[in-house]
Amino acid sequence: MRYFVHFAVLLLTVPLLAQGNAGELHLKVTDPNGLGMKTTVQLVSESNEYRNSLATDDSGTLIAKRLPFGLYRIQIQQEGFAEVSARVEVRSAIPIDYPIHMTLASVTTSIVVQDSDTLLDPHRVSSANEIGSQSIQTRTTSLPGRSLQDLVNDEPGWIYEGNAVLHPRGSEYQTQFVVDGIPLTDNRSPSFGPEIEADDVDSMNVYTAGIPAEFGRKMGGVIEVNTLKDTQAGWHGQTVLSGGSFDTAGAFAQVQDVWKGNTLGASASGSMTGHYLNPVVPQNYTNNGTTGDFSAHYERDITPSDRLGFIVRHSLSRFRIPNEQVQQAAGQRQDGDNFETMGIVSYQHVFSSNVLGALRGMVRDTSNDLTSNPESTPIIAFLHNRFREAYLNASLSIHHGRHEFKAGVESDALFLHEKFSDVITDPTRFDPATPTAFAFAGHRPDLEQSAYFQDLIRLGNWTVSAGLRWDHYQLLVNQNALSPRISVARYFPSAGLVVHASYDRIFQTPSSENILLSSSPDVHSLSDNVLRLPVKPSHGNYFEVGGTKEVLGKLRFDANYFRRYINNFADDDQILSTAVSFPIAFNKAVIYGAEGKIEVPKWGRLSGFLSYSYIVGNAWLPVTGGLFLGDDATNAANQLSGHFPDSQDQRNSVRLRIRYQLISRIWIAGSSEYGSGLPFEFTGTYQDALDQYGQAVVDRLNFDRGRVRPSFAIDASMGADLYKSEKLAMKVQADAQNLNNRLNVIDFGGLFSGNAIAPPRSWSLRLQTTF
Repeated sequence: MRYFVHFAVLLLTVPLLAQGNAGELHLKVTDPNGLGMKTTVQLVSESNEYRNSLATDDSGTLIAKRLPFGLYRIQIQQEGFAEVSARVEVRSAIPIDYPIHMTLASVTTSIVVQDSDTLLDPHRVSSANEIGSQSIQTRTTSLPGRSLQDLVNDEPGWIYEGNAVLHPRGSEYQTQFVVDGIPLTDNRSPSFGPEIEADDVDSMNVYTAGIPAEFGRKMGGVIEVNTLKDTQAGWHGQTVLSGGSFDTAGAFAQVQDVWKGNTLGASASGSMTGHYLNPVVPQNYTNNGTTGDFSAHYERDITPSDRLGFIVRHSLSRFRIPNEQVQQAAGQRQDGDNFETMGIVSYQHVFSSNVLGALRGMVRDTSNDLTSNPESTPIIAFLHNRFREAYLNASLSIHHGRHEFKAGVESDALFLHEKFSDVITDPTRFDPATPTAFAFAGHRPDLEQSAYFQDLIRLGNWTVSAGLRWDHYQLLVNQNALSPRISVARYFPSAGLVVHASYDRIFQTPSSENILLSSSPDVHSLSDNVLRLPVKPSHGNYFEVGGTKEVLGKLRFDANYFRRYINNFADDDQILSTAVSFPIAFNKAVIYGAEGKIEVPKWGRLSGFLSYSYIVGNAWLPVTGGLFLGDDATNAANQLSGHFPDSQDQRNSVRLRIRYQLISRIWIAGSSEYGSGLPFEFTGTYQDALDQYGQAVVDRLNFDRGRVRPSFAIDASMGADLYKSEKLAMKVQADAQNLNNRLNVIDFGGLFSGNAIAPPRSWSLRLQTTF
């Protein structure tokens, strides 16, 4: 209780200075007499995958909230009045007032509206990618626990490791989700944290370069998630029922009411499956899982200048750890669970038409557990980790001439509590000196603060984004860092081309999972030979050059080349042979590659994308942080030079999705994914691999090259509008995945018993009702 009291006091003592690159558009539509006019407004941004139909109220007012920065087309078609089509740019958190004066139609006129008007954003300075509501609603159905990760994985530069762990441009556990303006920097994969169901998300913005200075700490990639939907006055909502292979079933429901400046909403979801994590053998042993999520939000426009918001969320997941052959024969059962409760409060005040201040705060409790039965082999492990986090962000946005200034401060306090114990059941798998039992308990605060200043400058066809960030981190070490960031873009109107370049100085804090356990002097009892080094933050320099080209007014082509130089390169390892991971670090890493994406937002009945990524990553010795035992400690201490492939060094990745509208109510889609294979290191013999994983898995490994053999999967989808009226709509979607039924090994020698296998041929069905 005292943490909540301290947090409340903090809220009252900080000046009201929002995180996130989204703005707000205030429309006022009047008739020829200057009176407010009730009408329907189409708001479209092809570059942001945004398309919405909104209605003004009786006074002619319409407020469109949480619009991703970019160009928007406003279109109004009202009988008896001249058609209106206009473009407006949203580039600041400060609300934009845009009056529209309707005129009578003297003759029948028609305005030709071009999709290319918003296909290209001339002021985008980096390779940020928007995932809009249509992509979310028509996505291929995911297994429980990974719907957001599957959406992000379609973007170029992202590699999907086992158990839905996202790796942006070769980074290991350096992804942050920014949910409704609140950064969540802990691991959000299904085995570590409950998910936010994609049906509860309105839009996402994905960064891998040109990252604004307001984002920090986990800098491999940033995923902004907006769960708040912009609906009209009255009750609205949706329900989703889904089911499919592996005894998978799920349900989601969301409602929202808007009245007189108030917005009240709630959502709930639940699911179960027999394929929660990625199995380690094709038989998919012991892989059940269930998830649940509930959230509620309230937003109140107190005055035209003041807005107050509250969000509460409770999520959980329970699952079993998949067994390999030897563990299954022994009768092993390991269970894991995650629980999270979060509360968010936000307040914003418009000081003038050019100045906006905002404040966001969050408190959450998160816990992770692992239990093992007596038959577990080679070790019985128990884990109970939890933390309480108090976070505060205050910012001020100012528009002045060509400048969009933003400055802010952050404070994050993470109170870590760790508890771990184990009993060895197969001593032959360990050094003879390893004790048969071990126990650890520890707690410590992780204190982090930051401040930032950034400016977006528009100089004709040139756009410059410049920022400076200061970070302070205090856990095992105490460090400060200054991080300059700059991005420049040049728009060539005659060629429909934007070229850009960016430099990001980054300061990345270590993963907090089991960092107290791995750094404790208690671990010296595990071995006579121990190397224990404090894990320090990573420092690095990110470079990117690229461009975006509009083709035929229907296609958008993106191409980027990037290089990343990182000191104290972060990775992860395991305690003994358990599923308990902890952070480690190496001297440095160099990661470089190229990406390309062709996207067709809408070309007649056709839409889709084709993306390609080429990534090369190498890490250099010596080890600079983490825990190593026995022979691993000897090797780590003696290997002072040399390099090896980054664990995310997949050279070639290709993803394709094409959607075609057969008739007005039926569409079909096809997709495919190819990966050239990740590197692996297996210390056992070929026979050991056969005994643990079987011939089918071993056949998918190239031991000579130390690479997983290429993966390839073909998917198909079909959707239909069952019923559609002004107040009710029902849609059904059927998905078939891995139609070629290929055994795709994602990685080998990784977390959770050694490797991860993608699902075989499977199917799913989803029924969505909107009202």
